[in-house]
Amino acid sequence: MKIAVAQLNYHIGNFEGNLQKMLKSVSDAKDQGAELIVFGELAVCGYPPRDFLEFEDFIERCDASLQSLMAASTDIGIVVGAPTRNPKKEGKDLFNSAYFLYNGEVIGIQHKALLPTYDIFDEYRYFEPATEFHTVMFKGKKVALSVCEDIWNVGNENPLYTICPLDEMMAEKPDFILNISASPFDYAHAAERIRVAQANVQRYQIPLFYANHVGAQTDIIFDGGSLVVAPNGKVLDEMPYFQEALKVYDLAEVMAGEKHQEQAKDKIALIHDALITGIRDYFQKLGFKNAILGLSGGIDSAVTAVMAVKALGADHVRGVLMPSQFSSDHSVNDARKLAQNLGMQYDLVPVQPMYEAYEAALKPHFWGYAFNVTEENIQARIRGMIVMAMSNKFGNILLNTTNKSEMAVGYGTLYGDLCGGLAVLADLYKTEVYALAAYLNKDGEVIPHSSIEKPPSAELRPGQKDADSLPPYEILDQILFQYIERRQGPKNLIELGFAPELVARVLKMVNTNEFKREQAAPVLRVSSKGFGMGRRMPIVGKYLS
Repeated sequence: MKIAVAQLNYHIGNFEGNLQKMLKSVSDAKDQGAELIVFGELAVCGYPPRDFLEFEDFIERCDASLQSLMAASTDIGIVVGAPTRNPKKEGKDLFNSAYFLYNGEVIGIQHKALLPTYDIFDEYRYFEPATEFHTVMFKGKKVALSVCEDIWNVGNENPLYTICPLDEMMAEKPDFILNISASPFDYAHAAERIRVAQANVQRYQIPLFYANHVGAQTDIIFDGGSLVVAPNGKVLDEMPYFQEALKVYDLAEVMAGEKHQEQAKDKIALIHDALITGIRDYFQKLGFKNAILGLSGGIDSAVTAVMAVKALGADHVRGVLMPSQFSSDHSVNDARKLAQNLGMQYDLVPVQPMYEAYEAALKPHFWGYAFNVTEENIQARIRGMIVMAMSNKFGNILLNTTNKSEMAVGYGTLYGDLCGGLAVLADLYKTEVYALAAYLNKDGEVIPHSSIEKPPSAELRPGQKDADSLPPYEILDQILFQYIERRQGPKNLIELGFAPELVARVLKMVNTNEFKREQAAPVLRVSSKGFGMGRRMPIVGKYLS
């Protein structure tokens, strides 16, 4: 038997677009002699559809796509993810299902049992968990269908769940496993995905075919990396990252398991490709073409600009240089040199005349008060107004350049430098931004070296440096990583060797600035715990404050 794995970039709610991609893959798979093709989780509608699932019309359109795929299943089996109505009054209205279509009929349906409700996942909001598990007979082979999370509780080792769906199917002695997934990217997840796939194969001693999504859905990025694991536990193939692909595998060769192929997993290279995918798909799927951003001469805006040009092309990215009286000539020259290196359009709009107008208007009201963060924020908000005005006038979408370190501790101005339609770097700590800048310059200087080497500064007062207000990023980022990704509280952080007063200071900054993150742009998620849907904290709370 020849089995095709289709790794596609779906678009939530774009039923016709998703269907046409799948129909073309079915045709291509047939041309390559495949007898069975496997698509991803909820492929008919895209993942995660969230509250679209509450619209009856949305479910009807899912059903219509299934009917079209059923009509295309002549002489080829099609396994595809779609929502299914729950016939029982009790429980949730829908199941998250894997359909097995063949010769115009549904020959099997397996509902998802393990419904994740952690991090970015909220599936129990919509779906009823499966309670029955059966294999599907296809061309003399028994197939164990599973949906994404259902392979993530091997031997009941995952304390989140009380059942192991594949264990339930083993009594029927399946010949191989098909898993349809929508497994989001983070820079360590691909290796963990392989570990889980191999653990299943080692437990059941049968091959596994794993079909993942690729592409981005706003903040969530899918990296592909679909897998075929042979019965000996070796990865026979790992499909490309961040690319659509269709591959056909001979089951006999998979059973033999004589070859194996895994891809390299360099953290910064993966982050690089993920961010380009995130920017590109955000623009393409929303029908946008052009981006705009402020260029300060610093490393964050420089890295964001390079990533935007790689994703959209230099002709579709516009930079705005907005120097104030506190900006150094060095910063302006670095920003100009970057734009020239990239071949992108840039504009120079001095901030000082507007700032002086604000200062004059507010002087009677601020009489007797010294210059402080208020005046600094006015400059940032003027810059926000300028780039938003140009965004409106020219139809460009503003890219936010804030990094995760700044976002975490509130080192940013609401309605100023926190403006934007998409936050490109807000899941990368400052030290990771430096690593990404080095990666971007590995084949020659794109980002001016002085932008990388100079001390970080918002340049909102004379001689200002980030280090005046924040701990050194090399230390700050370690504390933030342990607190945000590892969920280590103050006692744990002190035990790790961080000074108690520093821990108290940093955690207070993080927790008291939750209101800013609540109003920030969507953040492209590349870590295991990014700001946004995957980290839900109360704005008003006493813990650690």
